[in-house]
Amino acid sequence: MTNQISAAPSKSITSHIHTKPHFITVSKLITIPALPRTSPKINSYTMIDFGVIGTSTISHNFAAHAHASGQWNLRAVYSRSKVTAQAFASKHGQGQSPKIYTTIEGLAGDESIQAVYIASPNSLHYSHAKTCLEGGKHVILEKPSTSTSAELATLFAAAHSHGVLLLEAHRHLQEANFKALRSGLPLLGAIYGASLTYASYSSRYDAVLAGAEPNIFSLEFSGGSLVDIGVYGVAAAIALFGPPKSATYDPVIVATGVDGGGPVVLRYEGFAVTVLQSKCYTSTAPSEVYGEKGTLRVNGVTDIDSVEFVDAKTKAVTKLGGEKCKYNLMEECVEFARIINSRDHEEAAKLETLSKEVLKVTEKLRKDNGIIFAVER
Repeated sequence: MTNQISAAPSKSITSHIHTKPHFITVSKLITIPALPRTSPKINSYTMIDFGVIGTSTISHNFAAHAHASGQWNLRAVYSRSKVTAQAFASKHGQGQSPKIYTTIEGLAGDESIQAVYIASPNSLHYSHAKTCLEGGKHVILEKPSTSTSAELATLFAAAHSHGVLLLEAHRHLQEANFKALRSGLPLLGAIYGASLTYASYSSRYDAVLAGAEPNIFSLEFSGGSLVDIGVYGVAAAIALFGPPKSATYDPVIVATGVDGGGPVVLRYEGFAVTVLQSKCYTSTAPSEVYGEKGTLRVNGVTDIDSVEFVDAKTKAVTKLGGEKCKYNLMEECVEFARIINSRDHEEAAKLETLSKEVLKVTEKLRKDNGIIFAVER
């Protein structure tokens, strides 16, 4: 079934993509690396005192990479378990003593913090973010933003009314090499299509096969492959090409009732983008964008360490971008700190539009396949 998603690509998302790129041209058989880029450019701003909701691996990474950026100070940690929160604070406190909270309201009311990073289970994103925004805190909300578009619209309205920013953490879109890929699009001439792949077998799928229901594979917690892994490819496509005209999804439904993966096809004027994604198998295939004049090739849609343009006629390879950042959330941390400190409402508005368009697509794809979250019943 073809799902009508949106009209032509949104200028607000794609207007900044056609910047003039800097290239290093190499022969068909020789590769010359671009200048190494081990860390993003870091501007001198006031450090942001922040709190964390959730103590999973991604929260540990964000806290570590935020500190490494020199832009953030961890001041508060929330967990339902005081012991868990204390262990997290001890690991990332940088010699300080972050406050420990076992209620969201307590953390949201802490006047010593300006922002909160939220990486709780998906179904809790809305209530946790709403409480923090209403408490006057900027919110960095781990993807997927919320379970529904209605929830997300309410959160942005709350952010606007309280004079704070809500930023969804699509970390891969802030990678320098993703921006190099985007800047390389004019090399292609007419675009003929793209294949964006991110499929990685989840250790939690073992639990599903054993009869359990981990959060990420649970309708109760708004889980599934599309919103966890597929969102990388969908967000990348929309960041590169704008919202699709229509979209379809053919998922594999696992025992818990969520999708375990499958191909997503996003249709544009004159071409289509295939997003291959799954948490039930692993793919080592590259991601590519195809055009009249050649192909842009990357090793993946996230953690990109190689960006190449392959000339359609000569097969000569041009290297774009450079060495990927050592810490894969640092570029996001630096950019979000810049947006908050400089009150860059123009860039925040672009990211808001992107978040809304991504969720609009994934929500409709879910519902068209009968994947209904508990919060929607």
